[in-house]
Amino acid sequence: MNYDVIVIGSGAAGMMSAITASMNGNKVLLLEKLSKVGSKLKATGGGRCNLTNTLSNEDFVERFGRDGRFMRDALHLFDYKNLMQFFEDIGVKTHAPDGYRVFPISHQSTTIITALEEKMHSLGVDVRCSENVEEIDCTKESIKSISTKENRYIAPNIIIATGGLGYPTLGATGDGYKFASSVGHSIKELSPAMMPLHVKESWVANCRADTIPKAQITVNIPKHKKLKASGDLIFTKNGIRGPVVLDFARELTPLLKKYGEVPLYVNLINGKNEEDIRLHVKNNNDKNILEIMAILLPESIVTSFLNECKIEPTCKYKEIDGIKRDALIKMMVKTPLTVIGHDGFKMAMITRGGVNLKEINPKTMQSKLVKGLYFCGEVVDLDGPCGGYNLQWSFSSGYLAGLLKIYP
Repeated sequence: MNYDVIVIGSGAAGMMSAITASMNGNKVLLLEKLSKVGSKLKATGGGRCNLTNTLSNEDFVERFGRDGRFMRDALHLFDYKNLMQFFEDIGVKTHAPDGYRVFPISHQSTTIITALEEKMHSLGVDVRCSENVEEIDCTKESIKSISTKENRYIAPNIIIATGGLGYPTLGATGDGYKFASSVGHSIKELSPAMMPLHVKESWVANCRADTIPKAQITVNIPKHKKLKASGDLIFTKNGIRGPVVLDFARELTPLLKKYGEVPLYVNLINGKNEEDIRLHVKNNNDKNILEIMAILLPESIVTSFLNECKIEPTCKYKEIDGIKRDALIKMMVKTPLTVIGHDGFKMAMITRGGVNLKEINPKTMQSKLVKGLYFCGEVVDLDGPCGGYNLQWSFSSGYLAGLLKIYP
């Protein structure tokens, strides 16, 4: 069976590239190994589908770090405004209720998946589910065909949009990395990202009821002290989660692999320093120590800190031994936590690492090694924080790949 373009994978990047290629007059086949399209997209943002955000392109690129510049061409052609207009054109209204994060008005990912599916159908994209690609047959000069267990398909262009390794229950097995490697591409080291973390300290289990806004996290390793993050933090039975943790996990998992554990300092009191705490105590010295500190932090956390410092909650501040007082104030300002693990790719929303960016043309998403081979979305070595960044990248890179531009 002959096609102009074959897309492997039906996430945001895959469906967008299939739609774009078809709109440009190509006969397109989309292959998905699961029984339905968009399985991982369905789980995005807890099912609410945070599509993108309203940052300028330059600010958006900056949030991806050093390699963010790779996406400039894709964003220039298809940024958040283009994405919102695209969904408007296919019948999905979107909005940014907080002025920043963009959602479908329904706040349901199924709305997005259904609209993309219907658009592919209206364009005549041949969507085949439950077909697992096993091999790509190509030379450096041309794509010949791909084979599944059931069929062989012929096309001069293949777009790999298979996603990463996160959420294997939703079909992530790293097939795209295998395909890329098989034709000569190198794969940057793969690490799970955007997930909860386990810590060594047991007291966190007593603090699960509270969300700490604007927590500030710093890595306490001399070579990596520049790594910092801030945002809402939540304690769990054996660790930490929340937006700031999900974002920062992408920096910490490689360090965890290297060092075995990663010590952190966390400021839970909105950036206040030791002098701020001493002034606060002075202004509230008629209360016991638990009451004083509970003005700054939830009682469960203060109680845990007092236990760690061996201080009775009912004591007046002036009654506490000086060494213990100093220890408590330091703990309030720079709470030590030690990351010792995570649940691996089964809980990772995003994969860090992927197909080497140096081997992909950012103006086209075409391989520099194999003519007619394109990559888009999470399969490449580019990942961003929470807040619609990774989905926008998937849609933008899928759009660019679907244009099938050929450059020397």
